[in-house]
Amino acid sequence: MILARVRGNVVSTNKAEKLLGLKLLIVVPIDIETFQEKGQPLVAIDTVGAGENEVVMCVGGSSSRQTSITDGKPSDLAIIAIIDSVELRGDIVFRKYEQKE
Repeated sequence: MILARVRGNVVSTNKAEKLLGLKLLIVVPIDIETFQEKGQPLVAIDTVGAGENEVVMCVGGSSSRQTSITDGKPSDLAIIAIIDSVELRGDIVFRKYEQKE
């Protein structure tokens, strides 16, 4: 599992039948220690109704096909949670409602 920040969306009018009706978002992985973005943007299937700038938890590979929305779908990355807070070594390092946009 990785934490990532939602940075955009993907609109596709022509896609594989099994992807019809699925929301595709662009996410950028986050370093859990610093909460800075790291790595390249990725496309993920949204299973939880995430929005722009939210911190989300993503799963990849076969795990991305284990939700009711992605079961049997051609997925390699899925958003499975919207993060409210993160505690690391006894310190709160992220709170959704305290983040600066």
